[in-house]
Amino acid sequence: MKILITNDDGIEAPGLKYLVDWAKNIGEVCVFAPKTQQSAKSQSIEIHGTYEVKKVDIFEGIEAYSVDSTPADCVRIAVLGMKKQFDLVLSGINCGPNLGADIHYSGTVGACFEAAMSGIKAIAVSTAYNHFENAVKNIDRVYKEIQNRRMFDFAEIINVNFPEKGEEILVTKMGPAIYSDEFEFLPDGTVKPCLVCLYKGTRNLELDTDAVMTGHISITPIRCDMTDISAFNYITKKVV
Repeated sequence: MKILITNDDGIEAPGLKYLVDWAKNIGEVCVFAPKTQQSAKSQSIEIHGTYEVKKVDIFEGIEAYSVDSTPADCVRIAVLGMKKQFDLVLSGINCGPNLGADIHYSGTVGACFEAAMSGIKAIAVSTAYNHFENAVKNIDRVYKEIQNRRMFDFAEIINVNFPEKGEEILVTKMGPAIYSDEFEFLPDGTVKPCLVCLYKGTRNLELDTDAVMTGHISITPIRCDMTDISAFNYITKKVV
């Protein structure tokens, strides 16, 4: 199996190395990762200028490239630009959760959406801030769960989140956003955003937000097609 690994924290991020070290045991790994921090870049791409793609010797025995652009562009340059073939894209391990509606902002998940658009199955992997131990310990169990339940027969993308502690695996739905912003308007005319946590907790363990916040490993199937099927069926008067 040929595996493309990327992230949004940058090619020197510790979470990327953890993912590479694990993935090389299940397939042939190639890395295309951002040169610099690209968190919250979603699925953005560069179409107006040039950017650097540089081969680097960071991971022993692994072909790796530093890409001075977004996570989505990392996938695009590997697949569309360099015409490489992959069976699976892995994105992460992100330093911080990617949960609920906030995944729309995630560069980690954005790379997976880009992979899915090219017909490649993808897994986004995230963990509690600066706590990689539980993810490293349980990622093999999670991957086996994905395989055993044949999740990729039904899903394009799997979004995995690890809590700081906790080993029970739950298959979940996407919950509501857990973050928002407050804005400080500075005297020099600039604006400083400040992240604010909205999470209050409902103990609904079918939701990725509640599952992870209560110490469970969350596996959420997601997809590129954002059609509101209920609305479509109602508008076109199809029987649900």
